[in-house]
Amino acid sequence: MRLTNLNPDTEIGASCWVVEIDGHRLMMDSGSHPKREGNAAMPMFSVLAHEEVDAIAISHCHHDHVGTLPVAVRHFPRAHVLMPELSYFIVERVLHNSVNVMTRQRDEAGVPEYPLYTHAEVDDIAPLFQGLKYNREIEWASFDKSKKSQLSPTLEFFDAGHALGSAGMMVRGQSQSLFYTGDVCFHDQTLLRAARFDDVKADILVMETTRGNRAVAPGFSRAAEVERLGQAIQRVAKRGGSSLIPTFALGRTQEILAHLALMMAEGKLERQPIYVGGLGRVFTEIYDLQAHRTYRHHSGLQLGHALNIVVLDRNKMEEMSVTGGKIFVLTAGMMTEHTPAHGMAMRMMGDERHAILFVGYADPETPGGRLKQSKVGEPFLFSEGIGPVTRRCELEDFDLTAHANRDELLHLVDVVAPHTVVLGHGDTASRKWFETQIQQRYPKMKIVQPTPGITFDL
Repeated sequence: MRLTNLNPDTEIGASCWVVEIDGHRLMMDSGSHPKREGNAAMPMFSVLAHEEVDAIAISHCHHDHVGTLPVAVRHFPRAHVLMPELSYFIVERVLHNSVNVMTRQRDEAGVPEYPLYTHAEVDDIAPLFQGLKYNREIEWASFDKSKKSQLSPTLEFFDAGHALGSAGMMVRGQSQSLFYTGDVCFHDQTLLRAARFDDVKADILVMETTRGNRAVAPGFSRAAEVERLGQAIQRVAKRGGSSLIPTFALGRTQEILAHLALMMAEGKLERQPIYVGGLGRVFTEIYDLQAHRTYRHHSGLQLGHALNIVVLDRNKMEEMSVTGGKIFVLTAGMMTEHTPAHGMAMRMMGDERHAILFVGYADPETPGGRLKQSKVGEPFLFSEGIGPVTRRCELEDFDLTAHANRDELLHLVDVVAPHTVVLGHGDTASRKWFETQIQQRYPKMKIVQPTPGITFDL
Protein backbone atom coordinates (compact mmCIF):
# COMPACT_ATOMS: atom_id res chain seq x y z
CA MET A 1 0.00 0.00 0.00
CA ARG A 2 1.20 3.51 -0.87
CA LEU A 3 -0.23 6.91 0.09
CA THR A 4 0.23 10.33 -1.51
CA ASN A 5 -0.78 13.61 0.12
CA LEU A 6 -1.87 16.06 -2.60
CA ASN A 7 -2.81 18.86 -0.18
CA PRO A 8 -0.55 21.78 -1.23
CA ASP A 9 -0.25 22.86 2.41
CA THR A 10 1.09 21.15 5.52
CA GLU A 11 -1.93 22.39 7.48
CA ILE A 12 -5.69 22.54 6.79
CA GLY A 13 -6.01 23.12 3.06
CA ALA A 14 -7.23 21.28 -0.02
CA SER A 15 -7.84 17.78 1.36
CA CYS A 16 -6.80 15.17 -1.18
CA TRP A 17 -5.17 11.76 -0.64
CA VAL A 18 -4.41 8.99 -3.12
CA VAL A 19 -4.09 5.45 -1.83
CA GLU A 20 -2.56 2.78 -4.08
CA ILE A 21 -3.54 -0.73 -3.07
CA ASP A 22 -3.36 -4.04 -4.96
CA GLY A 23 -2.42 -2.23 -8.17
CA HIS A 24 -5.34 0.24 -8.05
CA ARG A 25 -5.55 3.93 -7.09
CA LEU A 26 -8.32 5.60 -5.12
CA MET A 27 -8.43 9.37 -4.61
CA MET A 28 -9.99 10.34 -1.29
CA ASP A 29 -11.46 13.87 -1.50
CA SER A 30 -10.61 16.70 -3.88
CA GLY A 31 -10.80 19.92 -1.94
CA SER A 32 -10.10 23.60 -2.46
CA HIS A 33 -7.77 25.50 -0.11
CA PRO A 34 -9.88 28.00 1.91
CA LYS A 35 -7.12 30.62 2.13
CA ARG A 36 -5.73 30.48 -1.40
CA GLU A 37 -7.04 31.60 -4.77
CA GLY A 38 -6.80 30.34 -8.34
CA ASN A 39 -4.51 27.44 -9.18
CA ALA A 40 -2.77 27.75 -5.80
CA ALA A 41 -5.99 26.60 -4.10
CA MET A 42 -5.98 23.23 -5.89
CA PRO A 43 -4.49 19.88 -4.86
CA MET A 44 -1.20 18.90 -6.47
CA PHE A 45 -2.75 16.88 -9.30
CA SER A 46 0.44 17.24 -11.37
CA VAL A 47 2.21 14.81 -9.02
CA LEU A 48 0.17 12.05 -10.68
CA ALA A 49 0.26 13.57 -14.16
CA HIS A 50 1.31 10.31 -15.82
CA GLU A 51 -0.72 7.97 -13.63
CA GLU A 52 -4.30 6.73 -13.64
CA VAL A 53 -6.85 6.93 -10.84
CA ASP A 54 -9.56 4.27 -10.82
CA ALA A 55 -12.06 6.06 -8.57
CA ILE A 56 -12.57 9.23 -6.56
CA ALA A 57 -14.37 8.97 -3.21
CA ILE A 58 -15.75 12.07 -1.47
CA SER A 59 -16.09 12.15 2.32
CA HIS A 60 -18.47 15.13 2.42
CA CYS A 61 -19.42 18.29 0.56
CA HIS A 62 -17.52 21.06 2.32
CA HIS A 63 -15.34 22.99 -0.11
CA ASP A 64 -12.04 21.96 1.45
CA HIS A 65 -12.98 18.36 0.60
CA VAL A 66 -14.95 18.60 -2.66
CA GLY A 67 -14.32 22.06 -4.16
CA THR A 68 -12.06 20.89 -7.03
CA LEU A 69 -13.84 17.66 -7.93
CA PRO A 70 -14.48 18.68 -11.58
CA VAL A 71 -10.77 19.45 -11.99
CA ALA A 72 -9.86 16.04 -10.56
CA VAL A 73 -12.20 14.34 -13.05
CA ARG A 74 -10.61 16.38 -15.84
CA HIS A 75 -7.16 15.11 -14.80
CA PHE A 76 -8.34 11.51 -14.32
CA PRO A 77 -11.14 10.98 -16.87
CA ARG A 78 -11.36 7.21 -16.34
CA ALA A 79 -12.25 7.60 -12.64
CA HIS A 80 -15.79 7.17 -11.45
CA VAL A 81 -16.98 9.18 -8.42
CA LEU A 82 -18.35 7.65 -5.21
CA MET A 83 -19.88 9.43 -2.24
CA PRO A 84 -22.30 8.85 0.64
CA GLU A 85 -25.94 8.76 -0.43
CA LEU A 86 -26.86 12.01 1.33
CA SER A 87 -23.92 13.85 -0.27
CA TYR A 88 -25.31 12.82 -3.65
CA PHE A 89 -28.24 15.22 -3.06
CA ILE A 90 -25.87 18.09 -2.24
CA VAL A 91 -22.75 17.88 -4.38
CA GLU A 92 -24.03 19.43 -7.63
CA ARG A 93 -25.45 22.44 -5.78
CA VAL A 94 -22.12 22.96 -4.01
CA LEU A 95 -20.17 22.82 -7.26
CA HIS A 96 -22.54 25.08 -9.21
CA ASN A 97 -22.38 27.61 -6.38
CA SER A 98 -18.57 27.42 -6.55
CA VAL A 99 -18.71 28.41 -10.22
CA ASN A 100 -20.81 31.45 -9.30
CA VAL A 101 -18.45 32.46 -6.48
CA MET A 102 -15.32 32.00 -8.60
CA THR A 103 -16.84 34.00 -11.46
CA ARG A 104 -17.64 36.83 -9.08
CA GLN A 105 -14.10 36.70 -7.62
CA ARG A 106 -12.66 36.88 -11.13
CA ASP A 107 -14.69 40.00 -11.84
CA GLU A 108 -14.36 41.71 -8.45
CA ALA A 109 -10.94 40.57 -7.20
CA GLY A 110 -9.22 40.01 -10.54
CA VAL A 111 -8.31 36.33 -10.15
CA PRO A 112 -7.59 35.46 -13.80
CA GLU A 113 -7.71 31.63 -13.45
CA TYR A 114 -11.30 31.68 -12.19
CA PRO A 115 -13.56 29.91 -12.66
CA LEU A 116 -11.52 26.70 -12.39
CA TYR A 117 -14.47 24.89 -14.00
CA THR A 118 -17.81 25.80 -15.57
CA HIS A 119 -21.47 25.02 -15.01
CA ALA A 120 -21.41 22.91 -18.17
CA GLU A 121 -18.49 20.89 -16.83
CA VAL A 122 -20.37 20.18 -13.59
CA ASP A 123 -23.37 19.01 -15.61
CA ASP A 124 -21.18 16.83 -17.82
CA ILE A 125 -19.55 14.93 -14.95
CA ALA A 126 -22.72 14.51 -12.84
CA PRO A 127 -23.58 11.14 -14.48
CA LEU A 128 -20.34 9.78 -13.00
CA PHE A 129 -21.58 10.34 -9.44
CA GLN A 130 -22.82 7.39 -7.44
CA GLY A 131 -24.35 7.72 -3.98
CA LEU A 132 -23.90 4.81 -1.56
CA LYS A 133 -25.59 3.98 1.70
CA TYR A 134 -23.50 3.83 4.86
CA ASN A 135 -22.04 0.41 5.76
CA ARG A 136 -22.33 -1.02 2.25
CA GLU A 137 -19.04 -2.51 1.08
CA ILE A 138 -18.42 -2.29 -2.67
CA GLU A 139 -15.63 -3.03 -5.14
CA TRP A 140 -14.41 0.18 -6.74
CA ALA A 141 -11.89 -0.90 -9.38
CA SER A 142 -13.06 -4.26 -10.75
CA PHE A 143 -14.44 -2.64 -13.92
CA ASP A 144 -10.89 -2.20 -15.24
CA LYS A 145 -10.01 -5.63 -16.65
CA SER A 146 -6.50 -4.51 -17.63
CA LYS A 147 -5.39 -4.56 -13.97
CA LYS A 148 -3.31 -7.55 -12.95
CA SER A 149 -4.87 -8.24 -9.54
CA GLN A 150 -7.73 -10.70 -9.57
CA LEU A 151 -9.55 -9.18 -6.62
CA SER A 152 -10.64 -5.56 -6.44
CA PRO A 153 -10.13 -3.62 -3.22
CA THR A 154 -13.32 -2.47 -1.51
CA LEU A 155 -14.71 0.76 -0.09
CA GLU A 156 -17.21 1.28 2.72
CA PHE A 157 -18.60 4.57 4.06
CA PHE A 158 -19.23 5.06 7.80
CA ASP A 159 -21.42 7.87 9.17
CA ALA A 160 -19.07 10.62 10.44
CA GLY A 161 -21.69 12.82 12.17
CA HIS A 162 -20.00 16.02 10.93
CA ALA A 163 -22.53 17.32 8.39
CA LEU A 164 -25.29 15.83 6.27
CA GLY A 165 -23.72 13.09 4.14
CA SER A 166 -20.33 13.10 5.88
CA ALA A 167 -18.41 9.84 6.10
CA GLY A 168 -15.24 8.09 7.10
CA MET A 169 -13.90 5.67 4.48
CA MET A 170 -12.69 2.11 4.93
CA VAL A 171 -10.48 0.82 2.12
CA ARG A 172 -9.76 -2.91 2.24
CA GLY A 173 -7.26 -4.76 0.09
CA GLN A 174 -6.10 -8.37 -0.04
CA SER A 175 -3.68 -7.96 2.87
CA GLN A 176 -4.05 -4.45 4.31
CA SER A 177 -6.77 -1.98 5.24
CA LEU A 178 -6.88 1.81 5.63
CA PHE A 179 -9.45 4.00 7.41
CA TYR A 180 -9.73 7.70 6.55
CA THR A 181 -11.73 9.73 9.08
CA GLY A 182 -12.49 12.73 6.90
CA ASP A 183 -13.97 15.35 9.23
CA VAL A 184 -15.65 13.60 12.15
CA CYS A 185 -17.80 14.53 15.14
CA PHE A 186 -18.04 12.11 18.09
CA HIS A 187 -20.57 14.11 20.10
CA ASP A 188 -24.23 14.70 19.33
CA GLN A 189 -25.12 18.00 17.70
CA THR A 190 -28.61 19.53 17.75
CA LEU A 191 -29.76 17.65 14.67
CA LEU A 192 -27.06 15.17 13.74
CA ARG A 193 -26.09 12.38 16.08
CA ALA A 194 -22.50 11.38 16.75
CA ALA A 195 -20.34 9.41 14.32
CA ARG A 196 -20.75 5.66 14.15
CA PHE A 197 -17.16 4.36 14.01
CA ASP A 198 -17.62 1.98 16.95
CA ASP A 199 -16.35 -1.26 15.39
CA VAL A 200 -13.81 0.13 12.91
CA LYS A 201 -10.49 -1.76 12.76
CA ALA A 202 -7.72 -1.00 10.26
CA ASP A 203 -3.99 -1.33 9.70
CA ILE A 204 -3.55 2.34 8.76
CA LEU A 205 -5.52 5.27 10.19
CA VAL A 206 -5.53 8.60 8.31
CA MET A 207 -6.89 11.01 10.91
CA GLU A 208 -7.97 14.64 11.05
CA THR A 209 -6.41 16.73 13.84
CA THR A 210 -8.37 20.01 13.66
CA ARG A 211 -8.78 20.53 17.41
CA GLY A 212 -5.50 19.06 18.58
CA ASN A 213 -4.41 22.47 19.87
CA ARG A 214 -7.55 22.96 21.96
CA ALA A 215 -8.35 21.15 25.21
CA VAL A 216 -11.93 20.81 26.44
CA ALA A 217 -12.42 23.26 29.30
CA PRO A 218 -13.26 21.77 32.71
CA GLY A 219 -17.02 21.65 33.23
CA PHE A 220 -17.75 22.37 29.57
CA SER A 221 -21.18 21.40 28.26
CA ARG A 222 -22.71 21.97 24.86
CA ALA A 223 -26.09 22.69 26.49
CA ALA A 224 -24.54 25.53 28.49
CA GLU A 225 -23.06 27.02 25.30
CA VAL A 226 -26.47 26.92 23.62
CA GLU A 227 -28.03 28.61 26.65
CA ARG A 228 -25.34 31.28 26.56
CA LEU A 229 -26.01 31.88 22.84
CA GLY A 230 -29.71 32.44 23.51
CA GLN A 231 -28.93 34.85 26.32
CA ALA A 232 -26.57 36.83 24.09
CA ILE A 233 -29.23 37.20 21.37
CA GLN A 234 -31.75 38.39 23.98
CA ARG A 235 -29.26 40.84 25.49
CA VAL A 236 -28.46 42.39 22.12
CA ALA A 237 -32.13 42.71 21.18
CA LYS A 238 -32.96 44.54 24.42
CA ARG A 239 -30.55 47.33 23.54
CA GLY A 240 -31.94 47.62 20.00
CA GLY A 241 -29.07 45.88 18.28
CA SER A 242 -28.98 42.90 15.94
CA SER A 243 -26.99 39.66 15.99
CA LEU A 244 -24.85 38.29 13.16
CA ILE A 245 -23.99 34.58 13.34
CA PRO A 246 -21.41 33.67 10.64
CA THR A 247 -21.83 30.05 9.54
CA PHE A 248 -20.95 27.56 6.84
CA ALA A 249 -23.91 27.06 4.51
CA LEU A 250 -23.85 23.27 4.89
CA GLY A 251 -24.17 21.90 8.40
CA ARG A 252 -23.49 24.83 10.71
CA THR A 253 -26.38 26.90 9.30
CA GLN A 254 -28.89 24.09 9.87
CA GLU A 255 -27.60 23.33 13.37
CA ILE A 256 -27.92 26.99 14.38
CA LEU A 257 -31.38 27.26 12.82
CA ALA A 258 -32.40 24.21 14.84
CA HIS A 259 -31.16 25.87 18.04
CA LEU A 260 -33.17 28.99 17.22
CA ALA A 261 -36.29 26.98 16.38
CA LEU A 262 -36.12 25.07 19.66
CA MET A 263 -35.48 28.26 21.66
CA MET A 264 -38.53 29.90 20.08
CA ALA A 265 -40.67 26.82 20.71
CA GLU A 266 -39.63 26.92 24.38
CA GLY A 267 -40.32 30.65 24.68
CA LYS A 268 -36.66 31.53 25.24
CA LEU A 269 -36.62 33.73 22.13
CA GLU A 270 -39.36 35.81 20.57
CA ARG A 271 -40.64 34.51 17.26
CA GLN A 272 -39.21 36.65 14.49
CA PRO A 273 -37.78 36.31 10.97
CA ILE A 274 -34.37 34.69 10.61
CA TYR A 275 -32.35 36.15 7.73
CA VAL A 276 -30.19 33.70 5.76
CA GLY A 277 -28.30 33.52 2.47
CA GLY A 278 -29.57 31.65 -0.57
CA LEU A 279 -27.23 28.67 -0.33
CA GLY A 280 -28.00 28.27 3.38
CA ARG A 281 -31.68 28.07 2.47
CA VAL A 282 -31.02 25.44 -0.21
CA PHE A 283 -29.20 23.14 2.19
CA THR A 284 -31.82 23.76 4.88
CA GLU A 285 -34.48 22.47 2.50
CA ILE A 286 -32.36 19.38 1.79
CA TYR A 287 -31.96 18.78 5.54
CA ASP A 288 -35.75 18.93 5.84
CA LEU A 289 -36.43 16.72 2.82
CA GLN A 290 -33.86 14.08 3.82
CA ALA A 291 -34.66 14.01 7.55
CA HIS A 292 -36.15 10.53 7.23
CA ARG A 293 -32.86 9.17 5.80
CA THR A 294 -30.66 10.81 8.43
CA TYR A 295 -29.33 9.56 11.76
CA ARG A 296 -30.48 12.57 13.76
CA HIS A 297 -32.39 14.05 16.67
CA HIS A 298 -35.71 15.86 16.10
CA SER A 299 -36.50 13.93 12.94
CA GLY A 300 -39.88 15.65 12.80
CA LEU A 301 -38.43 19.16 13.05
CA GLN A 302 -38.83 20.84 9.69
CA LEU A 303 -36.84 24.06 9.84
CA GLY A 304 -38.69 25.61 6.93
CA HIS A 305 -41.98 25.28 8.83
CA ALA A 306 -40.72 25.97 12.34
CA LEU A 307 -39.02 29.24 11.38
CA ASN A 308 -39.87 32.28 9.31
CA ILE A 309 -36.78 32.11 7.11
CA VAL A 310 -36.12 35.14 4.91
CA VAL A 311 -33.56 34.85 2.13
CA LEU A 312 -31.36 37.90 1.62
CA ASP A 313 -29.80 38.60 -1.74
CA ARG A 314 -27.03 41.15 -2.01
CA ASN A 315 -29.32 44.06 -2.90
CA LYS A 316 -31.74 43.38 -0.02
CA MET A 317 -28.88 43.08 2.43
CA GLU A 318 -27.40 46.41 1.41
CA GLU A 319 -30.72 48.22 1.57
CA MET A 320 -32.33 46.91 4.76
CA SER A 321 -31.91 48.38 8.21
CA VAL A 322 -29.74 46.24 10.50
CA THR A 323 -31.18 47.54 13.78
CA GLY A 324 -34.17 46.34 15.79
CA GLY A 325 -33.14 42.96 17.18
CA LYS A 326 -32.74 41.13 13.87
CA ILE A 327 -30.96 37.75 13.65
CA PHE A 328 -28.71 37.10 10.65
CA VAL A 329 -27.36 33.58 10.02
CA LEU A 330 -25.08 34.23 7.05
CA THR A 331 -22.28 32.52 5.15
CA ALA A 332 -19.35 32.20 5.24
CA GLY A 333 -18.12 30.90 8.57
CA MET A 334 -14.64 32.40 8.09
CA MET A 335 -16.15 35.63 6.69
CA THR A 336 -14.22 35.45 3.43
CA GLU A 337 -14.29 38.65 1.42
CA HIS A 338 -17.27 39.06 -0.96
CA THR A 339 -19.51 36.81 1.20
CA PRO A 340 -22.75 37.88 2.96
CA ALA A 341 -21.20 37.48 6.43
CA HIS A 342 -18.27 39.71 5.46
CA GLY A 343 -20.54 42.42 4.07
CA MET A 344 -22.90 42.37 7.03
CA ALA A 345 -20.01 42.49 9.50
CA MET A 346 -18.77 45.66 7.84
CA ARG A 347 -22.17 47.25 8.41
CA MET A 348 -22.48 46.12 12.03
CA MET A 349 -19.05 46.14 13.65
CA GLY A 350 -18.88 49.91 14.15
CA ASP A 351 -22.09 50.06 16.25
CA GLU A 352 -21.82 49.04 19.91
CA ARG A 353 -25.47 47.97 19.98
CA HIS A 354 -24.83 45.01 17.65
CA ALA A 355 -23.08 41.69 18.23
CA ILE A 356 -21.18 39.20 16.08
CA LEU A 357 -21.57 35.71 17.52
CA PHE A 358 -19.13 33.04 16.33
CA VAL A 359 -20.25 29.42 16.66
CA GLY A 360 -17.39 27.57 14.98
CA TYR A 361 -13.79 27.58 13.87
CA ALA A 362 -12.29 30.51 11.95
CA ASP A 363 -8.70 30.26 10.76
CA PRO A 364 -6.61 33.06 12.34
CA GLU A 365 -5.48 34.25 8.90
CA THR A 366 -9.01 34.73 7.55
CA PRO A 367 -11.19 37.84 8.08
CA GLY A 368 -13.24 35.91 10.64
CA GLY A 369 -10.12 34.83 12.50
CA ARG A 370 -8.74 38.37 12.56
CA LEU A 371 -12.09 39.70 13.75
CA LYS A 372 -12.10 37.16 16.58
CA GLN A 373 -8.73 38.46 17.74
CA SER A 374 -9.70 42.14 17.50
CA LYS A 375 -10.17 44.45 20.48
CA VAL A 376 -12.88 47.05 20.90
CA GLY A 377 -11.76 50.49 19.74
CA GLU A 378 -8.47 49.32 18.19
CA PRO A 379 -7.99 49.31 14.39
CA PHE A 380 -7.18 45.94 12.79
CA LEU A 381 -6.91 44.49 9.28
CA PHE A 382 -10.22 42.77 8.58
CA SER A 383 -9.56 41.86 4.93
CA GLU A 384 -7.15 42.92 2.20
CA GLY A 385 -9.84 44.63 0.14
CA ILE A 386 -11.18 46.66 3.07
CA GLY A 387 -8.04 47.57 5.00
CA PRO A 388 -7.96 48.64 8.67
CA VAL A 389 -11.29 48.94 10.48
CA THR A 390 -12.31 49.46 14.10
CA ARG A 391 -14.69 47.18 15.95
CA ARG A 392 -17.08 48.66 18.50
CA CYS A 393 -19.75 45.95 18.53
CA GLU A 394 -19.92 43.09 21.01
CA LEU A 395 -18.17 39.87 19.98
CA GLU A 396 -18.70 36.42 21.51
CA ASP A 397 -17.37 32.95 20.69
CA PHE A 398 -19.40 29.80 21.37
CA ASP A 399 -17.93 26.31 21.20
CA LEU A 400 -20.51 24.50 19.07
CA THR A 401 -18.01 22.69 16.88
CA ALA A 402 -18.84 19.92 14.44
CA HIS A 403 -15.32 18.47 14.82
CA ALA A 404 -14.25 15.80 17.29
CA ASN A 405 -12.44 16.93 20.40
CA ARG A 406 -8.86 15.74 20.65
CA ASP A 407 -9.48 13.26 23.46
CA GLU A 408 -12.24 11.66 21.37
CA LEU A 409 -9.82 11.21 18.47
CA LEU A 410 -7.23 9.67 20.78
CA HIS A 411 -9.89 7.17 21.81
CA LEU A 412 -10.44 6.40 18.11
CA VAL A 413 -6.78 5.35 17.88
CA ASP A 414 -7.51 2.92 20.73
CA VAL A 415 -10.55 1.55 18.86
CA VAL A 416 -8.97 1.21 15.41
CA ALA A 417 -5.68 -0.18 16.77
CA PRO A 418 -3.62 0.57 13.63
CA HIS A 419 0.10 -0.09 13.20
CA THR A 420 0.46 3.33 11.49
CA VAL A 421 -1.30 6.67 12.07
CA VAL A 422 -1.14 9.35 9.38
CA LEU A 423 -1.88 12.84 10.74
CA GLY A 424 -3.50 15.50 8.55
CA HIS A 425 -6.10 18.29 8.43
CA GLY A 426 -4.69 20.30 11.33
CA ASP A 427 -2.11 22.95 12.07
CA THR A 428 1.43 22.18 13.22
CA ALA A 429 0.64 22.47 16.92
CA SER A 430 -2.41 20.22 16.60
CA ARG A 431 -0.52 17.46 14.79
CA LYS A 432 2.38 17.72 17.22
CA TRP A 433 0.03 17.22 20.19
CA PHE A 434 -1.36 14.03 18.64
CA GLU A 435 2.10 12.75 17.76
CA THR A 436 3.28 13.22 21.36
CA GLN A 437 0.19 11.65 22.91
CA ILE A 438 0.15 8.64 20.59
CA GLN A 439 3.86 8.00 21.09
CA GLN A 440 3.37 8.02 24.86
CA ARG A 441 0.51 5.53 24.64
CA TYR A 442 1.90 3.32 21.88
CA PRO A 443 5.70 3.59 21.58
CA LYS A 444 5.81 1.04 18.73
CA MET A 445 3.09 2.68 16.63
CA LYS A 446 4.39 4.44 13.52
CA ILE A 447 3.29 8.07 13.13
CA VAL A 448 3.52 9.85 9.77
CA GLN A 449 3.07 13.54 9.00
CA PRO A 450 3.32 13.47 5.21
CA THR A 451 4.99 16.19 3.18
CA PRO A 452 2.78 17.58 0.38
CA GLY A 453 3.31 15.81 -2.92
CA ILE A 454 5.37 12.94 -1.52
CA THR A 455 4.35 9.29 -1.97
CA PHE A 456 5.33 6.93 0.83
CA ASP A 457 4.98 3.21 1.45
CA LEU A 458 2.78 1.83 4.23
